[in-house]
Amino acid sequence: MNASHPAAAGGVLIVGGGLVGASLAIALDAAGVPATLVDAAPPQANAVASYDERNLALARASVNGLKAIGVWPHAAPRATAITHIHVNRAGEFGSARLDAARHGVDALGWTLPARELGAALARRLDDCRLLTRLAPATLSALEPIDGGWRATVRTADGERTLQAALVVGADGTESFVRERLGIAVERHDYGQSLFVCTITPERDPAGRAFERFSDDGPIALLPLSEHRCGLVLTVPTHDAEAVAALDDAAYAALAHQRFGWKLGRLARPGRRQPYPIRRVAATRLAGPRAVLVGNAAQTVHPIGAQGFNLGLRDALTLAELVAGAADPGAAELLDAYAARRAPDREGTMTMSHGLVQLACLPQPLLAPFRSLALLAYDRVPPLQQMLARRGMGFRGEPPRAVLETLP
Repeated sequence: MNASHPAAAGGVLIVGGGLVGASLAIALDAAGVPATLVDAAPPQANAVASYDERNLALARASVNGLKAIGVWPHAAPRATAITHIHVNRAGEFGSARLDAARHGVDALGWTLPARELGAALARRLDDCRLLTRLAPATLSALEPIDGGWRATVRTADGERTLQAALVVGADGTESFVRERLGIAVERHDYGQSLFVCTITPERDPAGRAFERFSDDGPIALLPLSEHRCGLVLTVPTHDAEAVAALDDAAYAALAHQRFGWKLGRLARPGRRQPYPIRRVAATRLAGPRAVLVGNAAQTVHPIGAQGFNLGLRDALTLAELVAGAADPGAAELLDAYAARRAPDREGTMTMSHGLVQLACLPQPLLAPFRSLALLAYDRVPPLQQMLARRGMGFRGEPPRAVLETLP
């Protein structure tokens, strides 16, 4: 257990120490707000074991935010700039391309292995001065009290009772906090499973990211360091077991079948396992003196790599509102948070859900309309600019932290 400061009664309690929960804890500390972070994983595991083989596509806004809270210097050496994005659909003529230089920036975003971001967050957490970290620890009970909540937390040293004016659920898709608040969710099973791994292409991706749609779902290649790519492959769930059983050569052949040969031969795929893809969205973001962020608030389809980017904007917006507030759990503050997040959240969820429904539907009659839409985004300047800005994470009223280096 790491707890260098006593848990402050009436403060902020963050439940969940994953990427979004850790980012929120750091942002609050940077703003001078004491908080307690309850993390199920022991501190040393945060840098290695609790982060899988995913490769994150970090939007430009996200990197701006990570710079603002002091995380990015720890992560930057392992990050790879995305300077070009190419989107198309198998067998159809339309495509859309984004070029960083065309939009006056050095990069549209950066790719980074999730474990490297986890390690960077862990190093930054070590520098926090106002944060109490309980790890490994789990929330076992949450009871309303006058002016806040009483939380029972199980730690390696036994149970602890904490009081908080604001409880933040950053505890993932099957959130205990969300359930305790009685917040309902809307669920959608896409009937798809996701495989992620690294793979080595014959030709250097040179900062280019690719996303290609097909009847079987999207496939993406993200540029990584050392001449590698992050491969994101979706398959129908009924095929997932057979795909998981493929050897490396057969898996690379499947990737070629779905992606083509734009980067030459693909070789040496890394370890992989299927993850079922489901959309889980809370029907509201806040309850009495409690709020949801990240996957606890919304788990979206990985198309367009929006999950962590959206969750980080949740965290940074909440930290911005809490900073300097006399009462972090005030109803007016939580209403403001929900209102601030609504355009970004709803727009991103609508985009990701609608895109996978439209782009992956096996209906030939839609083909010319899909191609014309992609061509419009590629050729019509206002549409191109809108696509670029949203792709870089600037939607709705972003947190100020992500705007500090906005060109």
